Amino acid sequence: MTSDPLAPLDLAFWNIESDRHPMHLGALGVFTAHSPTAGAHAADLLAARAAAVPGLRMRIRDQWQPTRFGGATREAAPDFDPLDHVRLHAPTDDFQAVAGRLMERPLHRERPPWEAHVLPGEDGMSFAVLFKFHHALADGLRALTLAAAVLDPLDLPAPRPRPVEPPRGLLPDVRRLPGLFRGALSDFGRALDIGASVVRSTLDARPCPALTADPSGTRRTAGVVVDLDDVHVVRKAVGGTVNDVLIAVVAGALRRWLDERGDGSDGVAPRALIPVSKRRPRTAHPQGNRLSGYLIRLPVGESDPLARLGTVRTAMDRNKDAGPNRGAGAVALLADHVPALGHRLGGPLVSQAARLWFDILVTSVPLPSLGLKLGGHPVTAVFPFAPLAPGQSLAVAVSTYRGNVHYGLVADAEAVPDLDRLAAALTEEVRTLMTACGP
Repeated sequence: MTSDPLAPLDLAFWNIESDRHPMHLGALGVFTAHSPTAGAHAADLLAARAAAVPGLRMRIRDQWQPTRFGGATREAAPDFDPLDHVRLHAPTDDFQAVAGRLMERPLHRERPPWEAHVLPGEDGMSFAVLFKFHHALADGLRALTLAAAVLDPLDLPAPRPRPVEPPRGLLPDVRRLPGLFRGALSDFGRALDIGASVVRSTLDARPCPALTADPSGTRRTAGVVVDLDDVHVVRKAVGGTVNDVLIAVVAGALRRWLDERGDGSDGVAPRALIPVSKRRPRTAHPQGNRLSGYLIRLPVGESDPLARLGTVRTAMDRNKDAGPNRGAGAVALLADHVPALGHRLGGPLVSQAARLWFDILVTSVPLPSLGLKLGGHPVTAVFPFAPLAPGQSLAVAVSTYRGNVHYGLVADAEAVPDLDRLAAALTEEVRTLMTACGP
């Protein structure tokens, strides 16, 4: 398998990582066990299947050749051993507690950057698997594809054939370089304007220290399951999309949580980054991240639940009308205009700038509607986990799976020691919205 240069955004994720802010995403799948040895069997099965998945053999190597100076490539690891990546742990009665400790550990950068941790349940009736993928290796959709490759095959309909596009050159025409540099400078100026507007936007709302505490390097996770039918009840009564409701639930839960911990929610409107996938089936870099984003103010300070939802809906409609290529949330697109060495040298600076850009990440990870299984053991819940960006103490990821919504929360354990209380507030906020919508 030939090497593949990292796309600019992948390279950015690779270079902004630090010991206290590992840049991997994850998912905790909980399975029903048919026997007390199901966890051990699952670990053996994962290792055997991983050996046959080309994407899981890919490591990332820094490049210093003149043509790729400061860049990095994906290439097959010649000494790949799946046993370096699949680990069987001791039985536990708290999958989330173990997942939190595992999420704080950076992935080995000299090996293919992924891991699968099998956690047998003490009751012998369940087990869990925590998948970790470095964001430079995969975004949410790509990570789902890689994880699905080691689960039991899905009975999917055959895809319709697509027309083949001619390959595009990976290197620019030398004659166009001056114009490209001018374009990059223009984009950099636009980035400064966007950055200035983001900084200005921080002045009209009270800051939320709980979401932007100094990092400790520790992690805690939590999971919440919500009935998707309840979300649809709210959506049909008020309008908007399911995603609008799920974001509004986060805003309401933050309000409850801040008030209960004594921080107060009046005047608080944290900036939420809502990632938007720009992946296309025929993209030149199918393995890389193709992301933009929307930036909205979460109406935490608003006391009325329906008004909170209305504010979220208006903000999301405004972002969608503008499109994912415009606005402060689209800053990630500028990574395409930064040379490889610039990503390497500017990584620490970019990581520190994240706290000026947004306060909390709220992302959606799609899952197939068909039942997932491993060794015949069905998945009962899937909790997605987003990377915790430098400068942030909390990230929220959400997936829908077989009639339920699964919220996955990742937090700095010292900054947010009461993450379970925030998790409970998500469930309470759904009930509040349903009551507000009436019978």
